[in-house]
Amino acid sequence: MIENTNRTTARKVIRGRPYSIAEFARKYRLDDAEAKRLFYKFGPSSTELDLLMAAKRRPPTLATAIGQ
Repeated sequence: MIENTNRTTARKVIRGRPYSIAEFARKYRLDDAEAKRLFYKFGPSSTELDLLMAAKRRPPTLATAIGQ
């Protein structure tokens, strides 16, 4: 059996605009450690992170929800 020694990293398609960690933490009132953990696990996709937080029943802050 031939073993593949070439490592390729799977790249996720980013849906929606990308968040910065600070913007994501501020929007959902997360501490830095939790925001970084979720950001690195699920990627910067605003669509993916917003869906995750909705599933966790964590609404965005009012100011960010209305675009301020």
